[in-house]
Amino acid sequence: MIFSLDARPIFPPPHLSEPDGLLAVGGDLRVTRLLEAYRCGIFPWYSAGDPILWWSPLSRAVFLPGDERIPTRLKRRLRNAPFEIRVDTAFAAVVKGCASAKRSGVPGTWISGEMAHGYVALFEAGYAHSFEAWLEDRLVGGLYGVSLGAAFFGESMFSCVGDASKAAFAALCAWCWNQGFQFIDGQLPNENLARLGARVIGREAFLGYLEQALERTTLMGPWMA
Repeated sequence: MIFSLDARPIFPPPHLSEPDGLLAVGGDLRVTRLLEAYRCGIFPWYSAGDPILWWSPLSRAVFLPGDERIPTRLKRRLRNAPFEIRVDTAFAAVVKGCASAKRSGVPGTWISGEMAHGYVALFEAGYAHSFEAWLEDRLVGGLYGVSLGAAFFGESMFSCVGDASKAAFAALCAWCWNQGFQFIDGQLPNENLARLGARVIGREAFLGYLEQALERTTLMGPWMA
């Protein structure tokens, strides 16, 4: 059964989703609703022109502390400091870069103007963050996501220079583990996340991790790490 949301920022239990993970349709992308979704382990994902779709998949890609795989070649490159990593200095530009990125086998983008506006509002409220790779004072890659408690929910990344998004990801991992975060959520498993070291866990295990992470106070932004 797919639930239809009304104006109230509430969701049905995540385990009632369809086998493909689709749980609900409708609602809005206000800060209060987005925060409630993430607290429940739910996230929005839909194409421009479609209604808002809310997902609670059976399997989840997550990084626990130390799971990330940073190739030796990239470590050597990062030691030579080709990128300057900044945090929360160009959030809207990172979202735009992610929306504009061409992805193999995926036409168009799922980051609509409505979606971008919703996450910029989350950033302005202190809950969303961007890790940015800069080269010669030009934004060349990065990622953004949402922070609640001791959890970081990754949303999207982009790169217009080789390894720029991986450099931002390495910085995100180092910063999160140093701050005592318990996991980084990659949402749906895919080959790229697997190459970076993500493990695939079931929904119940993920919700267990999330429950523990939400016991921590949220570190509000901007982080400017």
